[in-house]
Amino acid sequence: MATNVAAAPHDTREKPRLSFWQIWNMSFGFLGIQFGFALQNANVSRIFETLGGTEIALYWLAAPLTGMLVQPIIGYMSDRTWHPKWGRRRPFFLVGAVLASFALLVMPNVSALWMAVGMLWIMDSSINISMEPFRALVGDLLPSEQRTTGFAAQTFFIGVGAVVASSLPWMFTNWFGIANTAPAGQIPPSVKYAFYIGGVVFFIAVLWTVLNTKEYPPEDMDAFEDEKRRTAGFWNGIRESFAGIAHMPKTMAQLAIVQFFSWLALFSMWIYTTPAVTSHIYHTTDTTSKLYNEGADWVGVCFAVYNGVSAIAALLLPVIARATSRRFTHLICLVAGGLGLISIYFISDPKMLLVSMVGVGIAWASILSVPYAMLAGALPWNKMGYYMGVFNFFIVIPQVVAGLILGFFTKSVFGGEPVYTLVLGGCSMIISGLLTLRVNDDDDVRLPAAEATIHTSSPAYDTTIESNPRV
Repeated sequence: MATNVAAAPHDTREKPRLSFWQIWNMSFGFLGIQFGFALQNANVSRIFETLGGTEIALYWLAAPLTGMLVQPIIGYMSDRTWHPKWGRRRPFFLVGAVLASFALLVMPNVSALWMAVGMLWIMDSSINISMEPFRALVGDLLPSEQRTTGFAAQTFFIGVGAVVASSLPWMFTNWFGIANTAPAGQIPPSVKYAFYIGGVVFFIAVLWTVLNTKEYPPEDMDAFEDEKRRTAGFWNGIRESFAGIAHMPKTMAQLAIVQFFSWLALFSMWIYTTPAVTSHIYHTTDTTSKLYNEGADWVGVCFAVYNGVSAIAALLLPVIARATSRRFTHLICLVAGGLGLISIYFISDPKMLLVSMVGVGIAWASILSVPYAMLAGALPWNKMGYYMGVFNFFIVIPQVVAGLILGFFTKSVFGGEPVYTLVLGGCSMIISGLLTLRVNDDDDVRLPAAEATIHTSSPAYDTTIESNPRV
């Protein structure tokens, strides 16, 4: 199934090392992107339950199915895009930001379950339009020895954005006295205001990256235009995207299995933490009760904590990876996350959930950076966005599996107790960590040589990017 693409064309130019502020600016847009994802992850199950939904895992299928289509297509298209002013990836950042911001403003105003499911579909698609090119941008602009740092910087902003976004409903209620309850079938005002803030922050953060980042033009413009003419077309993009699974690099195939088990764990957490905490710890399933909504708000705080931990852990990942290896770093992080999820079963005091979230946050930091850093070193330069999009399949597939089987396990195997579903997710995350040891990390071999040969004054690039801190 997997093929070795070592002979595939890589960018032969020596990429200059970027400054702190250059990496900061190119990653800042993820602050807004994670605002959208955090609000979605912490509140959509709550919205579904508020509107009378019972098959929560099935409703969440709208998101991964759109991601499976959108991300590889956007990656394919961005690989074949170049504008002298706006570059290759930035036009997609901006379009996605406009659409996602609109969806975030509409989502809390839905009045029926089918509308909520539909808005989840639109919102997730729009966020994916912005997110996928951000992953490819690190591979485009950074040399091998800075890729882990680049993805870690993205993870830092993901953590910061998610801390604030996940806490917003709780903060509105506890700091500003905005109600967190509403009549049956209505979404609480605190949730509504959180989504409004999210829509604004999403657009501003992505716009910052669009305006303050410079991209490199194709190395051979004539060859680029020729390839674009030969491979243009939306349907060709769909065909190539799905065909890419059969021709992916060996490292990507190995990482795909790791991704499957780690993201299956994450989706079990995002889908079932609210019902698990409210039923197992707060002992209520009445969505109109004050106790239920206190529990649901606390889940948002817990999600903020794990994202805050991930922001700090992201700064340490490059250090740990240099001292050991990317594979070992990912292993220890995923084991910490798995134990964190399993520990929820043994908790009766809501405050102790914050300890569980520390482990989850460590795993989340690694999941968002280390696999992508390993993958980027194995990809041909002219298909970076395309393969990053195809890699999304192995985030989507476990979510589809989660939607299809976790509901059955929760009802029929676990007796309607969603906390056992979180334990299952924890076991899946530990398995993922062990599978990481099988991954071939090409940069582990290339990195010392790369560090010795990278020069910031390479004439193959416009090195004015090096001296401009706004880039």
